[in-house]
Amino acid sequence: MSAPIAFVLKGYPRLSETFIAQEILALEQAGLDIQLVSLRHPTDKRRHPVHDEISAPVLYLPEYLYQEPLRVLRAWRHVHRLAGYAEAYRIWRADYERDRTPNRVRRFGQAMVLAHEMRDGVARLHSHFLHTPASVTRYASLMLALPWTCSAHAKDIWTSPDWELSEKLDSAQWTVVCTKYGRDHLAGLAAREGSVHLVYHGLDLERFSASPQARTARDGASPENAVQLITVGRAVEKKGLDVLLEALARLPPDCHWHWHHVGGGELMAPLKAQAEALELADRITWHGSQAQAYVLDLYRRSDVFVLPCRVAGDGDRDGLPNVLMEASSQALVCLSTPVSGVPELIADGETGLLVDPEDAGQLCDALALLIAQPALRQRLGANAQSKVRSEFDHDAGVTQLLDLFAGSDVALHSRKGAA
Repeated sequence: MSAPIAFVLKGYPRLSETFIAQEILALEQAGLDIQLVSLRHPTDKRRHPVHDEISAPVLYLPEYLYQEPLRVLRAWRHVHRLAGYAEAYRIWRADYERDRTPNRVRRFGQAMVLAHEMRDGVARLHSHFLHTPASVTRYASLMLALPWTCSAHAKDIWTSPDWELSEKLDSAQWTVVCTKYGRDHLAGLAAREGSVHLVYHGLDLERFSASPQARTARDGASPENAVQLITVGRAVEKKGLDVLLEALARLPPDCHWHWHHVGGGELMAPLKAQAEALELADRITWHGSQAQAYVLDLYRRSDVFVLPCRVAGDGDRDGLPNVLMEASSQALVCLSTPVSGVPELIADGETGLLVDPEDAGQLCDALALLIAQPALRQRLGANAQSKVRSEFDHDAGVTQLLDLFAGSDVALHSRKGAA
C-alpha cells in the first residue's frame, strides 16, 4: 500500500461532483490510503450511493475563521514553529499583495488548521480544483515540507488569474486536467514541460450500464406523443438555460414536447419566472437536485438531452460536463455547444448535435429536428454510446492517476534516500 494521501476538496460530499467521488472510490479500491479534507460542510440534502461506499475519513476545516477562532489559534501555535512556516507565510504575503481579499486570509487560516490536524503519516497532498482548494493545499504543503499534486477541472482554470495558475503549476509535482482544451491552456502557463497531463474523468460503466429499454419513436406529432427533453445541470449562467427557454418558446405550436430539469442553483427563481412569462410552465417539470439513480432513470425515459453551454461573464465555463457522458452512455442523443471540451465527446452530426452558444434560433432549429426525427436520435445516440464505452471508461483515467501517484512515491523515496 502507498503512503497516505490527503485529498483536499472544496466541499464533500456534493451531488454535482459525483465524478470526484467515483474517482476517490476507485483509488481506494486500488489500494490508496486516503484522508479527505473539505473546506466546507455539505449543503445538499441528498447524497449519492457512491459516497456511502467511500471509507476515507473526512476532516472538515473551519469554513469561516471567525466561527472557530480557538481552533485557528491552536493551529497557529503549532505550525508557526514548523521549519516550513516562514516560506509558506512569505508565499501567502506575496499572494495577498495581489489579491487583498478576506478569502485569501481564510485560505491561509484553513491551511494552518490542515497542517495541524492532518492525520499522522500523510506523505503528500492532492487538491481537487486549482483555485481555493489548491491555495490551501499549497500553503499547507509548504508548512509541512510535503509535496502536493492537483486535479484541475473548469471554473478553477478559467476564473483564476494567470499569475496564480503559473505559480501553482510550478509548485505542484504534477497537475492533471480533464479536457484537452484545459490541458493545452495550462500547459502554456507551466514552466516545466510535461508537468500537465490529460486525464479524462470517464464514467463508471458498471453504474451506467446500457439502458435495458429501447429508445422510443416519439415524434412530437401529438400531445400523447410528446418528446421528452432533459437537462441535468445547476441553474447557473454557464449552463445557458435562459437561452434554452427562449429556444423552447420558439418551437411551433404543433410540436409537442416536455422539458425536465434536474438540479438546483442560484438562478432557479429567475428561470422559473422566465418560463412563466414565456407561457411554458405547464410543459416543464423542475425536479430539483436528485441522486444518481433517479437521474439515470430519467435518462432512460427521455428522448433528447440538451445543455447549451456558454462562457459566463466572469470567464467561467464547463470543461467536459460529466452529464453529457452519462446521457451518452444510455444512447440518449445530446444537443450542446462547442464550448471548452464538449467537442471532445460530441462531434456535430456524428455523436450528437452542436449549435453556437447564445443562439436561441439555432438551438430551436436543432431541437425541432431531433424532436421530429426519432431515427436520427437513435443513430446519433448509438454513436455517442459507442464513443463513451471505447474512449471514456473511467478505469483508464484511474490507471493513469495510479501511475502518476506511483511515480511521485518513487521520487519521494529517492529524495529521502539522498538526504
